[in-house]
Amino acid sequence: MSKFRTSDKLSLHYTDEGNGLPVLCLAGLTRTTRDFDYVTPHLGDVRLIKLDYRGRGKSDWDKDWKNYSLPVEGRDVLELLDHLGLDQVAVLGTSRGGLNAMGLAMAAKERLLGVALNDIGPVIEPAGLAFISGYLGRAPVAKTLVDAARAMEKTYTGFHDVPFSRWMEEAEKHFTQTKAGLEITYDPHLRSAVEAGGAQAAPDLWPYFDALEGLPLAGIRGETSDLLSEATFLEMQRRRPDMIAVTVHGRGHIPFLDEPEAVAALQTWIDAMR
Repeated sequence: MSKFRTSDKLSLHYTDEGNGLPVLCLAGLTRTTRDFDYVTPHLGDVRLIKLDYRGRGKSDWDKDWKNYSLPVEGRDVLELLDHLGLDQVAVLGTSRGGLNAMGLAMAAKERLLGVALNDIGPVIEPAGLAFISGYLGRAPVAKTLVDAARAMEKTYTGFHDVPFSRWMEEAEKHFTQTKAGLEITYDPHLRSAVEAGGAQAAPDLWPYFDALEGLPLAGIRGETSDLLSEATFLEMQRRRPDMIAVTVHGRGHIPFLDEPEAVAALQTWIDAMR
C-alpha cells in the first residue's frame, strides 16, 4: 500500500502498477481506487495509477470539509505527480474524476497527455445530482452487503443484464460491514462540501471542456445516464469531432468500464497517445 503526504500534511493512498504509458485513474465523488477494478485487466500494457481523494477510501479525512473541493483535489493530483516524478500523465476520469481532469486542462494542461471522460461532461443534469444527494454522506438503510446489493439492483433501473454477483461486488466496494450495519467508505462531511457548492451559481464548464483541445480525448456515456444527457454528449462531439465517443448500452451512471464498447474506446484512446 502506497501513501504520499500533501502540502497540507494529509496522507493520501494510491496504487501504482505496471509499466508503460502512465494512466492516472480518478474516481467518482464518493468512490475509491476500487472503481477501476473492472477495467484494470483490460489495460495491462500501461502504468496504471489510482488515487483515493482526501476523505475517501484509505486516504486521511480532512478536518476542514471545505477542502473537499475540485481545486484542492486538483492540487493533490499535481502533488502526486510530483511525488512520482511524472511530468505528464493521461487521465481516466469517472464522473467527478472527469471534472478534475477538465480542471487540470485549464490550470496545468502541460501535465496532461490525454483525457478520457466516463459519463461526465460540462453540463450536469439536475436529476443525476438529485439522485446522488439522496444518499450522499448517509449510511444505507440496508444492514448487510447482500441487502445493499439487492437495493442497488432495484434502484439502478437504467442498468440491464447485470448479474447479481456484480451488484455484490459493488456493495463490497461502497460499504464496510460492521456489527451495527454498513458504513460508507468516505467522510460523511463530503455532503456538507457538496451542499455548500450547490448554494452557489453553477459555473459555465464548457470553457473547461474546450481547454482539452489538442489532447487525445475519449468520451464514454451510459445509454440511460441521468447525469450526462444525450444532448450534452452530442455537443461535446460537435466541439471535438475527433473525440473517441461511445455510448454503452444498458448502462446508466456510471458504466463499469469493462463493457466491450468502453474497453475498445479506451484502448483506441491509449493507442493515440503512444
